[in-house]
Amino acid sequence: MGSRFWVETLGCPKNQVDSDKLVGVLEADGYAAADDPTDADLVVINTCAFIEEARQESIDTILAFSDRRAPGAKLVVTGCMAERYRDELAEALPEVDLVAPFGVPVTIGRKGERAVPSFDLLELPRPPATAPWAYVKVAEGCDRACGFCAIPSFRGPQRSRTAESILAEVDALGAREVVLVAQDLARYGLDQGQGAKALVPLVAEVAERVDRVRLLYLYPSDLDEALIDAVLATGVPYFDLSLQHVSRPLLRRMRRWGDDERFRSTIATIRDREPAAIFRSNFIVGYPGETEEDHDRLLAFVEDIGLDWCGFFAFSEEEGTLAATQDGTVAPELTAERLRELSELQDRITAERRADLVGSRVEVLVDESGVGRTYREAPEIDGVVLVADDLPVGEFVTVEISASLGPDLVAT
Repeated sequence: MGSRFWVETLGCPKNQVDSDKLVGVLEADGYAAADDPTDADLVVINTCAFIEEARQESIDTILAFSDRRAPGAKLVVTGCMAERYRDELAEALPEVDLVAPFGVPVTIGRKGERAVPSFDLLELPRPPATAPWAYVKVAEGCDRACGFCAIPSFRGPQRSRTAESILAEVDALGAREVVLVAQDLARYGLDQGQGAKALVPLVAEVAERVDRVRLLYLYPSDLDEALIDAVLATGVPYFDLSLQHVSRPLLRRMRRWGDDERFRSTIATIRDREPAAIFRSNFIVGYPGETEEDHDRLLAFVEDIGLDWCGFFAFSEEEGTLAATQDGTVAPELTAERLRELSELQDRITAERRADLVGSRVEVLVDESGVGRTYREAPEIDGVVLVADDLPVGEFVTVEISASLGPDLVAT
């Protein structure tokens, strides 16, 4: 029997794309996917290092898989933590056989680490999609300097792929739905001298190849009329806006654009064009300097706007960022209280919006047996539609919504 591998992925969809490409490398090297991590000769943990909570999850996962692996199996750590803390990880975790930053081969031969040149993970081919949908990363890195984010320090400046390579990957995946992702999606192509509108024709070309194209992580200042038109033209009016907060003074401390009035105007403009548009965003709670007034403005925005999906995250101080040098630290207890208040409010709003769909007929893409999604739900991060187990996976089916269960729907 040949060597077998297991890849465990943590963090964001961009990490999942990296893992898919690592799988392609491993399979080309003669490895086969294991049915269970305990059966693998090589276990790869693709880590996340965005915030402290993610780093702790990565460490816990590494240790758990180290304990579970088969005798003699090699354990490799890659991804953001490996890039950001390579030496520290290697010293702190003797259980790990190799800490492999981006672009370093993760395979280990029977006689130790292989001496293989580094590769460009962004441009590696990947296997066909195993689900009816797939993420496609169109760029790596970020040119912004948001006060809370350390990603540019280890992912580097933005580096866009060519449209030809992206479209070739879309064709090879064979998915019914493609989700385009990047750290700063709307600035795709800007580093190649294509100007700020390169994403618009790319979206149109992807939409010609698949049934659904979805965009994740749009910076609000870049959501202009042309990009709104491009999204609406795909038939998937789903807008994932990276807002982070709504208080102008706090956003300036974050080195971010916008305020609640501008965000309200943008969302109202889209809803006027397409009343069925769906909105998702994320907000940081407890950023240094966040006042009670700032928090109240965010509460009012969440209440008034009624976003369909929303995530709230406690501020995490990251080494090397502007926020790590700023005063006005918010007490953890106060941050937790504000998080609870916002989360309870959003849970109610989401449940109400989902309940409004009861009795309607919708088209779902069946992702797996008994589970589907309409255009309203992005894979892995939003709710789902529970459907009959006998509906064919990978097909679009019209169903009637019979009940709601918080963020999820039940269909017949």
